[in-house]
Amino acid sequence: MTAPSLRLEGSFALSVLPSTSISPLIAAPRVVAAAAPRPMPLFRRGLPSPISRRSCRFAVKASSAPPTAAELKISTIPTKPVEGQKTGTSGLRKKVKVFQEENYLANWIQALFNSLPPEDYEGGVLVLGGDGRYFNREAAQIIIKIAAGNGVGEILVGRDGLLSTPAVSAVIRKRGANGGFIMSASHNPGGPEYDWGIKFNYSSGQPAPESITDKIYGNTLSISEIKIADIPDVDLSSLGVVNYGNFTVEVIDPVSDYLELMENVFDFELIKGLVSRPDFRFTFDAMHAVTGAYAKPIFVDRLGASLDCISNGVPLEDFGHGHPDPNLTYAKDLVKIMYAEDAPDFGAASDGDGDRNMILGRGFFITPSDSVAIIAANAEAAIPYFKDGAKGLARSMPTSGALDRVASKLNLPFFEVPTGWKFFGNLMDAGKLSICGEESFGTGSDHIREKDGIWAVLAWLSIIAYQNKDKKVGEKLVSVADIAKEHWTTYGRNFFSRYDYEECESEGANKMMGYLRDVISKTKSGDKYGNYTLQFADDFTYTDPVDGSVASRQGLRFVFTDGSRIIYRLSGTGSAGATIRIYIEQFEPDVSKHETDAQTALKPLIGLALSVSKLSEFTGREKPTVIT
Repeated sequence: MTAPSLRLEGSFALSVLPSTSISPLIAAPRVVAAAAPRPMPLFRRGLPSPISRRSCRFAVKASSAPPTAAELKISTIPTKPVEGQKTGTSGLRKKVKVFQEENYLANWIQALFNSLPPEDYEGGVLVLGGDGRYFNREAAQIIIKIAAGNGVGEILVGRDGLLSTPAVSAVIRKRGANGGFIMSASHNPGGPEYDWGIKFNYSSGQPAPESITDKIYGNTLSISEIKIADIPDVDLSSLGVVNYGNFTVEVIDPVSDYLELMENVFDFELIKGLVSRPDFRFTFDAMHAVTGAYAKPIFVDRLGASLDCISNGVPLEDFGHGHPDPNLTYAKDLVKIMYAEDAPDFGAASDGDGDRNMILGRGFFITPSDSVAIIAANAEAAIPYFKDGAKGLARSMPTSGALDRVASKLNLPFFEVPTGWKFFGNLMDAGKLSICGEESFGTGSDHIREKDGIWAVLAWLSIIAYQNKDKKVGEKLVSVADIAKEHWTTYGRNFFSRYDYEECESEGANKMMGYLRDVISKTKSGDKYGNYTLQFADDFTYTDPVDGSVASRQGLRFVFTDGSRIIYRLSGTGSAGATIRIYIEQFEPDVSKHETDAQTALKPLIGLALSVSKLSEFTGREKPTVIT
């Protein structure tokens, strides 16, 4: 007999809702058990929950009285495993239509609760938010109801379902929550035909470790039932608290907790002094993503910038038909502005869920690898949070070695970790790490346990403000380019580029990586690769210095005696096919060569990377999708 499945009817049938809040007039969706004689009411307007040990802090007047504790009902719905729910480095990401399949999302959420110790959620508090992309509104109601059905005591959800990924981490930490759900596919496109994603962060605010994500996947393979509470859909458009028995849903302002944290990290008066100067201009591109909800309250209302400094500032479910990835390819509007004759002094962008950033000066691009190094080198002087110095620095393995040189000069502990922010979290929790970054436009610190796009923008504004604090109006300001060039003079320049080949056929991509592993197995130190001499080649393995856990097969490295590197990885952040990333790096100590274009400086190494991998032969690709 086939197990019955959750089949949404009425307005939820295809999960197509307008971008306004759910109204009381929406037809009540129902869950139908295929083998049952009649439909079983389930997803009405909210979420049910068993009696928890928590009580609400305050109540708001609702338009209709919520059910009493005696009326609350928790249903156990039979289900069966569905394929393709293995969690990647940043949660589970698939096309929207996959998540709309029967039980797909519900199974994963229930599998998560089956993977956690009951004491980690029963009667506890969970945070819920996302980047505003298509399907978030419907998903929020499903998540709330299953959380209630599994005994969670309280859900804190951002108004309209909005919370940036950094803000989720901040709220978890400030409110002492047990963890949180983030509804986002990060920098991937949104809309009915595009991507959706879900991940879980633990009580420290950091993404769930592999020990948990592996359990989730295991439980998706054996799941047989879903626990869900029969309560109304929650109106997420209004701040306040609603109680269902002892289960509480609080709709919170998505900005306030995060803004308070930023005010404790940075000297806002110093930044305001820069932003309000008549001879300084900056622009921020929110890419119609979640940071549009944060840009005005922070940059305009709090720091005094003009409203016209914000572009694409309204979060949209499809990101305005754009690709919310802040790089030179997808943030082309910002690049055009910053390379114009009358460009602003400073430009920045953030991605879909607000955890990535791109930094530009007038006609000058700051690579993410240089950005984290420059922030680390200037943090103690320019950012009050680091006034006593950093505890340690860290980067992901593919990120250039620019940060290594800062750590060495400042005599700070340094760590090289696999790609994935969760690997930084253990080091932060152990008090070993303050500032870290990834070449994939992610930068952050131990103020939270996620990378943080707005934080990086504020860090750069702080550095520029500090460098110009004694400059009078009309005097030449120290520019973004000046700061970068001064850094290179002190530390040398790490030329760096990344070639992305998106949505390759998985078979060809895997064959290429297998071929390279075979090549590596036969290499030895001293082998010649054109003008380069091999120091070593390997498949990067990381042993966590805190808990001893081991992460293997994290990227193929060819490291040469002059410090140059070629790295190959398959990315786990997409929702379809395979993305091949090739990273090329070369160190240059000669100041006279520092202003050479990176693609020119790296041309021989790029050619070597393509020939060694036989990428064109395996994938049929002649050109990358994105060059950074």
